Amino acid sequence: MSSTESRSPERWQRASEIVGVFLLSVVAVLTAWCGFQASKWGGEMSIAFSQASSARIQAAGADGAARSARAFDLTIYAAYVEAVGDGNDDLADYIRDRFTPEFRVAYDAWVDDGQVENGPFAREEYVPEGTVEAQELNDRADEKFAEALENNQRGDNYSLLTVLFALVLFLTAMSQRELAPWVGRTLLGLAMVVAVVGVVILTTFPIRI
Repeated sequence: MSSTESRSPERWQRASEIVGVFLLSVVAVLTAWCGFQASKWGGEMSIAFSQASSARIQAAGADGAARSARAFDLTIYAAYVEAVGDGNDDLADYIRDRFTPEFRVAYDAWVDDGQVENGPFAREEYVPEGTVEAQELNDRADEKFAEALENNQRGDNYSLLTVLFALVLFLTAMSQRELAPWVGRTLLGLAMVVAVVGVVILTTFPIRI
């Protein structure tokens, strides 16, 4: 056997060790990065869930205010109808002057259109105070809830990638054991392939600093 042929296994062993150390170092950093990102997205998820909960509570408060405003308008309108029915024009005018702005818009539109609907409350112009705010806050709560679910999925994706990189570490470490040369080469090659796939997937993930 020539000296060149005898050195060939040694050269492969040396190259394998260098590649293995490099791969272990890079993947260890990538694994730590994935863990960091998973933690950051988990925090973003918690913040979004809190914002969704806060918006939902505020929406409930605004909806309660809208219900109270509607009840007030109903009471005033009932008194107005009673005054009109009794022929007490002075009292009817007095009560009408105290209609809330939101109800007055609907009442005037109802009268101008010939009072076709059962009452001004059926008009689309009637929007009690707090109705718009409640809808906006509910929409914000839905948006933040969806954002929280998306952030949770992003954190899960990074966690899954951590498992993939752990597989690379395992395959690389096994390739450095005293195994048949072809086995070591196969394991190291497989580790490199999995590492490349993991890096490609990693580049598609959003980053949170």
